Amino acid sequence: MGLFDRVSRVVRANLNDVVSKAEDPEKILEQTVIDMQEDLVQLRQAVASAIASQKRTQQQYNQAQTEANNWQQRAQLALQKGDENLAREALLRKKTNSETAATLKTQLDQQATMVDTLKRNLIALEGKISEAKTKKDMLKARASAAKANEQLQSTVGRLGTSSAMGAFERMEDKVLQMEARSQAAAELAGADLESQFAMLESGSGVDDELAAMKAQLLGGTPQTQAQLPGTAAEPTTAKAPSTEAHDPAVDDELEALKTKLDQL
Repeated sequence: MGLFDRVSRVVRANLNDVVSKAEDPEKILEQTVIDMQEDLVQLRQAVASAIASQKRTQQQYNQAQTEANNWQQRAQLALQKGDENLAREALLRKKTNSETAATLKTQLDQQATMVDTLKRNLIALEGKISEAKTKKDMLKARASAAKANEQLQSTVGRLGTSSAMGAFERMEDKVLQMEARSQAAAELAGADLESQFAMLESGSGVDDELAAMKAQLLGGTPQTQAQLPGTAAEPTTAKAPSTEAHDPAVDDELEALKTKLDQL
């Protein structure tokens, strides 16, 4: 194989590939129907022209046939009148017109055959165009459905890795984090409230314990009652002031309890 043949084949192969990729079924079908309709118009014009030519030939044939008959009658008339030369001339004219009519008859038969063929082709082409239009609409619908399905499948295929889907996943994580923080804040608020009530309850327990200790101390000796701050003597009994020194251990414990209460 020569170099030019190989290059030509490569070029044709590339062109065919480009053309194949560029072919859109819908556009090709539309153009095909348009081409067929243009062929139909041309065929109709050809049929019309053939019919018109057939009619002209028919008229010429009829005229030649009429002239031949006329010269036949004239020849008979001349012969009846005794003019043989004129009769011979009339027969020559008849022969010429008869030959012309015969030629026209042959041509007329050929035109009739051609017109019939063109009419059959015209009917066949009209049927093909009607079928092509129906098939075109069907194929266009199928092509549109195939394109839509291809786009849908492509979109579905991109959903898992597309940035839009990634954004949805990120936003979902963010919403979950916000919900977790909100729940944690609610739990902390509830815990703080619980701790406040616990402190109140704890404070009440200390006060109760302090009151109990005071009551216990009040139930002791008069000297001990005089040592407790905030305790008053019985109004009905006059007691002499105690000269005993306060118990340092009790005072220290009492101060420690006061300090603890102040810190709460």
